[in-house]
Amino acid sequence: MKPNTNLASQLTTLCLWLLAGAANAQTAPPPKPTPAPAPPPSAGLLNDYLREQNSAFSAWDIGGQERVRFEYRSGMAVAGTPGAVDFSRQSPDNDFLLLRTKVHLGYNSPCNWFSIYAEGRDSRDLNDKRRVAGTGYKPEEDTFDLQQAYVRLGDAKTFPLTAKVGRQELVYGDERLVGAFDWSNLGRVFDAAKLRYETADVWVDVFSGRVVIPRDDTFNTVNDYDWLSGIYASTKTLIPKQETQLYFLARNVGAQSPTAFATNPPALFPLAGPRDIYTVGLRLKSLPGQFKGWDYEAELAGQFGRFKTSATSPSLRQEAFAAHVAGGYTWTKAWGTPRVGLEYNFASGDSNTNDATHGTFDNLFPTNHKFYGYMDFVSWQNIHNVRLATSAKPAKDLTLTLDYHLFWLADTQDSLYAVNGTARSGSGYGINSGYDSFVGSELDLVASYAVKRWATVQAGYGHFFRGDYVKQSLAASGSKDADWIYLQAVVNF
Repeated sequence: MKPNTNLASQLTTLCLWLLAGAANAQTAPPPKPTPAPAPPPSAGLLNDYLREQNSAFSAWDIGGQERVRFEYRSGMAVAGTPGAVDFSRQSPDNDFLLLRTKVHLGYNSPCNWFSIYAEGRDSRDLNDKRRVAGTGYKPEEDTFDLQQAYVRLGDAKTFPLTAKVGRQELVYGDERLVGAFDWSNLGRVFDAAKLRYETADVWVDVFSGRVVIPRDDTFNTVNDYDWLSGIYASTKTLIPKQETQLYFLARNVGAQSPTAFATNPPALFPLAGPRDIYTVGLRLKSLPGQFKGWDYEAELAGQFGRFKTSATSPSLRQEAFAAHVAGGYTWTKAWGTPRVGLEYNFASGDSNTNDATHGTFDNLFPTNHKFYGYMDFVSWQNIHNVRLATSAKPAKDLTLTLDYHLFWLADTQDSLYAVNGTARSGSGYGINSGYDSFVGSELDLVASYAVKRWATVQAGYGHFFRGDYVKQSLAASGSKDADWIYLQAVVNF
């Protein structure tokens, strides 16, 4: 009988295919293991430990933060020392240690509609030459006091309206106008009430409150004559790939404000003069990872209302505006994921002190340390600022940033304003309309390292190169560049 050659051929092919598959199975590498998920952010050493021991502690927030910072300053103002203004040769070098301890206790109900939070803060300022004018108090010292204490009502997941009432931080946008000022050894809080409407597409806050004035040896109370109120709305769906925010802010300051704390006056929080200023603004910011490495942001703000230079001076029309625009690119696939960005900041000044209009932008309650140079020389008032920002992560937990700033006065008919919003005066500073508008430039280098999820260390160096405006203003007493060094450690326990 003649063999079926077609069937034999098929069987031979099948055997060869099975043998080849077996050989490949023996030599093929095993599949790559699924990478372990990244650990969740630490809620603090104590919280992490308690929640690992018993799930009942998940409803509680028990812990705190210890922050230690050493600073060395040269060519920077020393409050309380006559003639020791910024960039003056008469300003002594100053090195000091700032200690800040926060402890908090919070509870969130199982149904998530009610929560309560309380936080105490102790701030120490050691070896500092600065003093609050007319007192022996140090500007960044405030022994144990109440920092926050509020109640939150509602659950946005089940009903869109929630409320938050009590002593609390107010943080909006990038904190250019309203922020917690956490860099300070004291921080900023308000006694405020806030109502939020929140859905998957939008949230809107309506709030009103009075700023708390920190003073050592005294229980911190509010300035009854300085109110901040507003409506702030944000959406990430109105325009695709970006966050869009609109806001209306009202600052109403009574004539009694400048003398509200005649004894032991605050230093870092100067008391504003009478005003009723209303700010309307728009803020745009690209969402992370939406433009293949590119990012952008912009903010525009206009102000109107009334302003008085003193309780007895005529009331002036407030007509001022400010702008911020920035863009950058991150090489997400390159070693160190380097980023380069360029930004421009502008805030109007007053071009004529003798007319009925006040044109200086009111910076309100910002966290300026993040934006206009880490040495904290200027605020968002009467200024042109160009910033070149670079950053890189040469290691997983190490971040390096290098920034370069250029500063000009927006109007030489107005003053150069300090980071706390006060106009520089005395020792040659003031309205020097005949001087050059170039204030100077600043170079900042900062290194941050995450030692653990709950601990970070940071070091920074800044140098400010005087411009012609500074040199001309201090020509009589002599001027010099400024240097600044700091070392900081933060532990969340």
